[in-house]
Amino acid sequence: MRGLVLAVLLVCMVFSCAIAEEETPVDLDLTFMNGNMLYAQVWQMMETPDEYTGAIVRVAGKFSYFQDPDTGKEYFAALIPDAAACCTQGMEFIWEGEHVYPEDYPEVGKDILVTGRFETYEENGYLYIQLADAELIWTEE
Repeated sequence: MRGLVLAVLLVCMVFSCAIAEEETPVDLDLTFMNGNMLYAQVWQMMETPDEYTGAIVRVAGKFSYFQDPDTGKEYFAALIPDAAACCTQGMEFIWEGEHVYPEDYPEVGKDILVTGRFETYEENGYLYIQLADAELIWTEE
């Protein structure tokens, strides 16, 4: 009986280690910061994006969608409120894989968790930040 228990524990340990290895390693997890720290960190990322380029970032927020009426280009973001809820910031993301809006996406305003590679891009003479190759998670409640 004792041998069986040890064997089961060993299998569980090996299985849980395999699962842990598959998880995306995160360089900067913004999900545990209070509102003030979160606002300051995102502001810092916008001001000095070269310091974060290539980092894997995780952020929680409310799902947002926008389609440019002139170009038809679609933009997806996690909206992140500050502590006073007056100065919401958005972290744009590109969901890895092939997805169609709205069928494959959560409802606008739904709580989401996004993990992706921080990068910048230029559009119409402005520099923007985004999380590329992102994983997107939400609950279907």
